[in-house]
Amino acid sequence: MLHAVVAGVVVGVAAGHGVATAGPTGSSDLLPWSATGPDGVQAAGAALADGITGTVLWSREAHTPVPIASIAKVMTAVVVIAANDLERPVTVPAEAFSYCGRHGGSTAGLSAGEVLTARQLLYGLLLPSGCDAAYALAESFGPGQGGFIGRMNDTARVMGLGGTQFSDPSGLPEPHDYSTLSTPANLVTLAVRAMTMPVFREIVAARDFFVPAGPGNREHSWETTNRLLREYPGTIGIKTGNTDAAGHCLLFETVRAGIPLVGVVLHSSDHSSIVAKQDAERILNWAYDPILRVLPAAG
Repeated sequence: MLHAVVAGVVVGVAAGHGVATAGPTGSSDLLPWSATGPDGVQAAGAALADGITGTVLWSREAHTPVPIASIAKVMTAVVVIAANDLERPVTVPAEAFSYCGRHGGSTAGLSAGEVLTARQLLYGLLLPSGCDAAYALAESFGPGQGGFIGRMNDTARVMGLGGTQFSDPSGLPEPHDYSTLSTPANLVTLAVRAMTMPVFREIVAARDFFVPAGPGNREHSWETTNRLLREYPGTIGIKTGNTDAAGHCLLFETVRAGIPLVGVVLHSSDHSSIVAKQDAERILNWAYDPILRVLPAAG
């Protein structure tokens, strides 16, 4: 089934490029993938899917719910964007800082009382992984933390993410390590849905973003935490995550030879985001290398 699905994708791409194809589309000779999957992947849970349909092509512990750390911010962004009020002014609450401090959460360097638009805060949420931005957005769009978390969970149910639950807009261990959970299969589904939103897609593709000082805000300069975006060809997003319970995680999308692939690695390492990036690269190379060999040959 794996060979059939991806060979079909390759045939479709080849046809779209005017490449003649012959023979059965499910031929394992055409795509000589290792039946055991990519080598050397350290992640406890992982999945790779077709970026158009969300069909899972390879996985490990695909349906096992585990902590996802700041990948939860993807759903936070989806809920905010769906509200269709991105120019809404949002005041950063003072409570955001004790919230971040309780668990050493990453921040966007916001200050209490600053006023930024929801759109600007989404960059602060998704690039430097600002827990302060998540708290401010949840307060405004919930309204309140409880109301917003309810909206996150409602959206997950509508999407059919049965292995997913949220208790915090940042993915911090609130109230405990295992209260915000998802599965590799659910996360690639979430990613495919999120990437259909032009605003989300634009933000997560950005390597950096600058907010000039204004009447109600300080100057901010944010850079993405996603190493893959800078270092792997064709990467167009999405989001990193890290807590003690979740380890280092990465949700990602790439497009090479016109073929979009969405993937996730969960708990690649206790200590290194580089290991998560390397896991993603191994999975992507396992999928793309045979395809990239086939397309030039067919041409």
